[in-house]
Amino acid sequence: MSRRRLTREDSRDRTTRRLLNAARKLIARKGLSDTTLDDIAEEAGYTRGAFYSNFGSKADLFIELLRRDHEATNAQLRALRSESVPLEHIQRCIRKIHGQLYGTDESFMNWAEARMLAARDAKFRARLDALLVERRAEVAELIRYVYGRLGVAPPVAATALAMGFNSLLEGVKLNMLCSPGRTTPEDAESVLRLFVDSLVQVARVQALESREKTGELSERKAASQSHNGARSASDQL
Repeated sequence: MSRRRLTREDSRDRTTRRLLNAARKLIARKGLSDTTLDDIAEEAGYTRGAFYSNFGSKADLFIELLRRDHEATNAQLRALRSESVPLEHIQRCIRKIHGQLYGTDESFMNWAEARMLAARDAKFRARLDALLVERRAEVAELIRYVYGRLGVAPPVAATALAMGFNSLLEGVKLNMLCSPGRTTPEDAESVLRLFVDSLVQVARVQALESREKTGELSERKAASQSHNGARSASDQL
């Protein structure tokens, strides 16, 4: 059976993927500044010319690497906003998705490297911030959706809760890398589970209190109408 000949677009996509995979490994291991274009091209099995045929600069490649990670996670978050998905399943999936986001040291190291570069480079900061704002917005929208399913609003701004969860996730992962013997994956999972489950539990409590309050108001209204009706009947007599 003959192998299908790659089109120019297919060939370009394959080259791009290989360059990105090579960069993911090298940047995580050496850092962006110590990873050269030649390093990336050689690791991917290409020449410097192949690099420039796909990317304008090392920063362009780095942003594309982050963007692809970013879009894959956002797609999973959006898929959870469905009435057919039980809330308990959403809770489990949020923990799973964010665990996968930094599931490998390479992935986390690349995002950590990006944040450090953004702190020093204003141009790169603007490009990275666009991704971070989108990520925070997706998480915030999911939080609003979960609370909305229960008929209540988040106790604080959803964007603030999203920022808190993302920061917690990154802090836990950083602690695991810096002190691998003191923070286990089980510890990390327990902390993330507590945060996610607490958000949902707060929503459930708010919903229950809201229903109880609505029930009390309905009872008072019914009692008032009954009283007024009885008084009207008495007045007619």
